[in-house]
Amino acid sequence: MEFRETPPAPALRFQVLGPVQAWLDGKPLALGSPQQQAVLTTLLLHAGRPVTTQDLVDGLWGDRPPAQAVAALRTYVSRLRSVIEPRREVRAPAELLVSVADGYALHVPRDAVDVTVFEKLAAEAATARAAGEVQDAHELLLQALGLFSGRPLTGVPGPYAEVQRLRLSERQIAVAEERCTAALDIGLHAEVVGELNSLTAEHPLRERLRELLMLALYRCGRQAEALGVYTDTRKLLIDELGVEPGAGLSAMHARILAADPSLALPLATTAGPVREEGPATPPPPAQLPADVSDFSGRTGLVADLSSVLMNATGQAVVVTSLAGIGGVGKTTLAVHVAHRVRAEFPDGQLYVDLRGAGASPADPATVLGDFLHSLGVTENPDSLEQRAALYRSLLASRRMLILLDNARDAEQIRPLIPGVSSCAVLATSRSRLAGIPGAQLFDVEELTPAEALALFSAIVGEDRVAAEPEAAMAVVTSCGFLPLAVRIAAARLASRPRWSVSDLARRLADQRRRLDELQLGNLAVETTIGLGYGQLSVAEARAFRLLALIDAPDVPLAAAAALLDVDEDTAEELAEALVEANMLECFTPGRYRYHDLLRLYAQRRNERIGDAETQQLAVQRLLNLLVPTVYSAAQTIEPDDSLPELLGTLTSAGLSLHTSQSARDWLRTEGALLLSAIEAALEGPSSLQRSAIDLLILLYSLGPDPTQGPRVRRILETAGRNAEERHDAAVLARVHFALGTLQSVASDFQGAELSLRRSLDFQSPDDTTVFRSATANTLGWILSVGNRPAEALPFLEQALAISRVVGVPIGEARLISNIARVQQRLGMTETAVQSATDAVAAARTSKNGPCLADTLYQLGVVLSSGAAVAHLREAHELYQSQQNPLWQGYTLARLSSSLLSAGQHAEAAESAEESLAIGRELDSAYCQGLANAALGEALLGLAQPARGLACLQEAHAIFTRLGVPEASPVADLISRQHTEPLSPPAP
Repeated sequence: MEFRETPPAPALRFQVLGPVQAWLDGKPLALGSPQQQAVLTTLLLHAGRPVTTQDLVDGLWGDRPPAQAVAALRTYVSRLRSVIEPRREVRAPAELLVSVADGYALHVPRDAVDVTVFEKLAAEAATARAAGEVQDAHELLLQALGLFSGRPLTGVPGPYAEVQRLRLSERQIAVAEERCTAALDIGLHAEVVGELNSLTAEHPLRERLRELLMLALYRCGRQAEALGVYTDTRKLLIDELGVEPGAGLSAMHARILAADPSLALPLATTAGPVREEGPATPPPPAQLPADVSDFSGRTGLVADLSSVLMNATGQAVVVTSLAGIGGVGKTTLAVHVAHRVRAEFPDGQLYVDLRGAGASPADPATVLGDFLHSLGVTENPDSLEQRAALYRSLLASRRMLILLDNARDAEQIRPLIPGVSSCAVLATSRSRLAGIPGAQLFDVEELTPAEALALFSAIVGEDRVAAEPEAAMAVVTSCGFLPLAVRIAAARLASRPRWSVSDLARRLADQRRRLDELQLGNLAVETTIGLGYGQLSVAEARAFRLLALIDAPDVPLAAAAALLDVDEDTAEELAEALVEANMLECFTPGRYRYHDLLRLYAQRRNERIGDAETQQLAVQRLLNLLVPTVYSAAQTIEPDDSLPELLGTLTSAGLSLHTSQSARDWLRTEGALLLSAIEAALEGPSSLQRSAIDLLILLYSLGPDPTQGPRVRRILETAGRNAEERHDAAVLARVHFALGTLQSVASDFQGAELSLRRSLDFQSPDDTTVFRSATANTLGWILSVGNRPAEALPFLEQALAISRVVGVPIGEARLISNIARVQQRLGMTETAVQSATDAVAAARTSKNGPCLADTLYQLGVVLSSGAAVAHLREAHELYQSQQNPLWQGYTLARLSSSLLSAGQHAEAAESAEESLAIGRELDSAYCQGLANAALGEALLGLAQPARGLACLQEAHAIFTRLGVPEASPVADLISRQHTEPLSPPAP
């Protein structure tokens, strides 16, 4: 008989100290929904003890269980069994998840659950410490804390999970306190300062952490900072709780003031018994700072870095460099990765803060001396070269990881690189260390929104974030998704239980005080950015400030050159120097942008320097570039149009835009820059403000962007207030004209009428200018839309007369087509058709595409029948080629109505659907009304009465709200549908 060896039972492992996870023979298990995970964690945390069904229901749903709670619970248990108890062919393992009386129990080995291992290690550490084996205790506590991979029970719902989450988080911080205490006992005061800074920021009211931080700083020779910790803590406790510091913290403060000798590190530590058989071999250095417990995101970057470092066995030493702006989390990431791979470097890990962002970077010779001392060298050579040579010799037979944090440049770290491939170097710096041959460079960018929110939740608490998710997202957005800023904001909120997340979001929404809000204790975003600013040359610092005068998403090279008053080559050199220093970003060649918080810092520097004349001259130079370029674009897109005369005398040539397509592309690409320049100009003298408003008017004449409506309105409100203070009638006339144009685009026809009438009030009645013609024309069009043709006609005729005086054939063509619409409303149908036809003919002669599109549109509306289809199709094609989506939407709606007149219901519905989509995207109510009216009628004809009627009702509601005459025929159609439903079309 042949006997087979019984295969081992599957090895199960569970994690609850972070996101709940499980593995079977090293392969991750799918644990199902959050509720199913909640059942699993409840059973795991009861460590094999039975849990009743009622306790499980209460723990999962509290006092509001669903009607089928017990049935749902049984389903979760059944699914968990199938996941953690797979059957094998030879032998089935013993049942793990068992039914016990009125409940369940989960029997797994104690060491299969991370929290049990954590408590075991913590207990062993306490025993070792009691026996005087402090070094062993410290190592055990490090292992225990290393089991945390985030906030315990992340994402697990239910009252029981919340209670356990708080308990385990409390245990984590308590063990972290014990670990820091042990670290101080064995002389790791320098290494533990960083961790204590992070812990006190996260738990600002835990006095024991503050006490340990004071001791660590004092032992590092930083007495003033140690006393500053006490001062900050006392103020915080009084402000938040109304109490003085406790006895322990007060005693530490008094002892530091008295320079108590007992605060110094004991000469002999209890790291183990002394061996008599010879001098003790120094232990491998383990100098890595502590990993943070709430590390979030960067999954791909962590994996890539870990892979590179663990494969350090090639021909040359592996050097990796992390670069990024201050506060982006380079050090946190580097330390996290170093801990992740440290088992691959059994001969130890060296760490140093090179202070490269400060005024006094670390001297490489001094750093080498410290490293050699850690490696057992008692007497160091004198010169840098000798120390570097000895350092390389000592590492030649070792496998070590060297973490060089906060490097200034490649020259600073070059002597610290070993000479053998078995070692690896991980460096961080604000600049890219491109001068190291063979170095692998990684850029560390800000967190993704989800990662930033996860970090914020880990510190603040998931319940507070879940209660106000929109406010939480607003907070991390205000932080620019910068880890340091998110951590500070979260720590401030965590230390203020009376604040809501919305309270913090409101405080951060104010850009002028945002940097002031992003500081806590000795952590401040402004200070961190200031370190980088302090490294810039005078020219680079000036460029950093002046480029921030324009609050655009990015700044093209030509605009940068204008702002800086240099040629483009010099501007590029300065901008690229700022990119190298990570004070500016460049994602597209020739275009530069700020991180939001860096821009705020630059703007604050401008305010503090207070050189208004220099700043206004920079903005003036930019307008001197943009104004003629927009003039060139206007002349290219609409030849012979005289509206650009508003811009006055041009002082420079601007950029060359030779084709209408290149002109439109430039306007679309630089739209945000143009609006930002206009905003900046409004801070200058009146001449600059007038030029800015004229530029805005011209931009809107070339193709308004409804999505920018709120921003443009804010610009106009600011310009209007400034002009009223100066009693500047010319600017007020322009402001109200621009506002009326904006309101008409937004379908606010009543507001547009009021604004345009006010604009005319600020103009002389005898003016024969293009501007007055444009104002009268726009007001006449608004009155025509409102079905007030008798009032509209005098304004349109006035505009036409002015246009003929100044000699603008393009303006005449548009005005005649507008008059045709008025003639139609007055019942002069034949005259209206003739006028519109003449306007189209004049537009074709001019070869002005936008004018031709406008006149074709008006002819199509005047014809209002199947005969209009061809004209409207041509108008739509022109608007499409001109990238004018709003008028594409209007034209498609009119085309749909004409197709209905021709009996083409299916094609009419298709056009109306497309028009409706455009109207919704641009938030144009009038376009949506026209599209819904046409679509509703088309759907009725296609035997879809329910949907058709709904569209008609929506159109009627829109038209009624806008006060336009289209409401009446739509109401009639709705009424007829209720009494005489339309028949479907014949097959």
